[in-house]
Amino acid sequence: MDRGTFPQAVALLLAVCSLGPTSLAETVYCDLQPVDPQVTYITSQVSEGCVAQSPNATLEVHILFLEFLKEVSVLELTLQTSKQNGTLPREVLLILSTNKTIFLKLQAPGIPLHLAYNPNLVIFQEPTEVNTTQLPPFATKGELLNWADTKGPITSAAELNNPQSILLRLDQAPRSPSSCSLEPHKDMGHTLEWSPNAQASVRGCRLEGVAGHKEAHILRVLPGPEAWPRTVTVKVELSCASRDPDAAVLILQGPPYVSWLIDANHNMQIWTTGEYSFKIFPEKNIRGFHLPNTTQGLLGEARRLNASVVASFVELPLASVVSLRAPSCGSGLQPSPTPVQTTPPKEGCNQELLLSLIQPKCSDDVMTLVLNKDLISTLRCTITSLTFWDSSCQAEDRDDRFVLRSGYSSCGMIVTENVISNEVIVNLLSSSSPQQKKVQCINMDSLSFQLGLYLSPHFLQASNTIELGQQGFVQVSVSPSIPELTIQLDSCQLNLGPDMEIVELIQSQAAKSSCVSLLSPSPGGDMRFSFLLRGYMVPMPTTGILSCTVALRLSTWSLDVQRTVSTRLNIVSPGLHDKGLVLPAVLGITFGAFLIGALLTAALWYIYLHTRHPGKREPVVAVAAPASSESSSTNHSIGSTQSTPCSTSSMA
Repeated sequence: MDRGTFPQAVALLLAVCSLGPTSLAETVYCDLQPVDPQVTYITSQVSEGCVAQSPNATLEVHILFLEFLKEVSVLELTLQTSKQNGTLPREVLLILSTNKTIFLKLQAPGIPLHLAYNPNLVIFQEPTEVNTTQLPPFATKGELLNWADTKGPITSAAELNNPQSILLRLDQAPRSPSSCSLEPHKDMGHTLEWSPNAQASVRGCRLEGVAGHKEAHILRVLPGPEAWPRTVTVKVELSCASRDPDAAVLILQGPPYVSWLIDANHNMQIWTTGEYSFKIFPEKNIRGFHLPNTTQGLLGEARRLNASVVASFVELPLASVVSLRAPSCGSGLQPSPTPVQTTPPKEGCNQELLLSLIQPKCSDDVMTLVLNKDLISTLRCTITSLTFWDSSCQAEDRDDRFVLRSGYSSCGMIVTENVISNEVIVNLLSSSSPQQKKVQCINMDSLSFQLGLYLSPHFLQASNTIELGQQGFVQVSVSPSIPELTIQLDSCQLNLGPDMEIVELIQSQAAKSSCVSLLSPSPGGDMRFSFLLRGYMVPMPTTGILSCTVALRLSTWSLDVQRTVSTRLNIVSPGLHDKGLVLPAVLGITFGAFLIGALLTAALWYIYLHTRHPGKREPVVAVAAPASSESSSTNHSIGSTQSTPCSTSSMA
């Protein structure tokens, strides 16, 4: 701190401590009208929301319901997590539900993020490397919440009205319930802070009967739904020609649990409730005063402090940061310009956002681009022509959209082995030079997708047979490798037939259960995971179809192309698999046992007939009975021999 600041600050503190409020019985005549100062704020109050703890979850789910007024808005979304000692942060599924089109600027450094959204409404301002999936359509919040609950425990959910920026902190909130149930007028606390798109309503007036040029800035912070101690940072930027501390007074009124941290660029008189401190002396808390909590009462305080002008009067929900910027100081009231019935000057075309709307769709060897005219108009742009690099390929002007399309063999397409590229040329009425954007499609016919099942983590030899209760290792590969192509494993499932439920293994690029583990990619970049097949099923399946959906994205493209690859598996019981026995082998062994038994019985019977002593031969009639008895006994033995492999089979 420089030497000149300290005496001023001490003098300011002494001046403040010598003052004290008194009541003002009479009515203060002051006609509050919209004025020029600008007030923005950051708050954790939402119209509806919840926060919960999920300490044992491997994937935490956060939901943002976004309500916008304009057809197109820009949103800055930042995700933060605290540094953890040597442990990786948990995977996060963030679900964005919005009613209007938004251009999203996303920042999530070091966070394994999965983003679910409607690609028709959410457009990334710049390419992002996060995992994405398309959000299914839902008619109500309840339907979306039920769908989200199947992905993992919901850690937070919030509805925001017309946000401009959002900060979402992923740290576990203390003293939170174990489940997330939406509550109206919720304070999200440390978990979420946001600022609205529109500035706060600021009013001002001239106080009758008070001379001079002293001005008052009055900020009233309304109580929140939860009363717990918090500090509101107030940033004040005044354009004052004089350094006189009596030129302005700052009046801050809020609930008793609110303290204030003041960061001002100009010396001024301070009048607050609760306690306050200055940024230059953050450890020095100064006790405030009891102030009225009504508009008339606060205007009376300003008059008693000899303010002739209320330069700004603003009421805000409970906020964490409030910024006040006044273009002048001590020169009297600065009213807002009175609206007149004339056409205001139009802002220029937002070319950056316009170019981000250009996203090709590729199918059947055709590249197609569609631009909605309503979105173009919202961005205040007027397109005079839209072409590919070959200017003869013009866009069709349809009722509500421009459509630009071409096959891969025309309009200046550059075709390589795996990627088809071109440039879109946009001519605007407001610009003398055309705008250009590179667009690309993936040549899916040149790509090969393979899915293999392995029975060991070494991935040496693929197998098409797996045993109930056995761990399987899966590798999904795409060849050839394309440097500008990002490949992600979006979902996998095992279909065991019409009589069994489908076993979901991976959803939204995350393991569906604790029996599934996402593994590190192979040295060649192949995607890998393992799963444990349940050991007991009724009825026992004999076959299954393992299928995985692969999401592909080019570096210049914010949309995914998805392909599904599958393989058929044989499923055997544990005993048969251990002994290498399957159904044909069991039948073969059974038949072999029967044949050996029959031949052995015939040989013994032949030896018996040819080795008896001739003198002991009995009459034919007498022989018939023993022979019949022997045969009966032998036949019974044969029948017993036939049943043995079945029992052996059942035991195996």
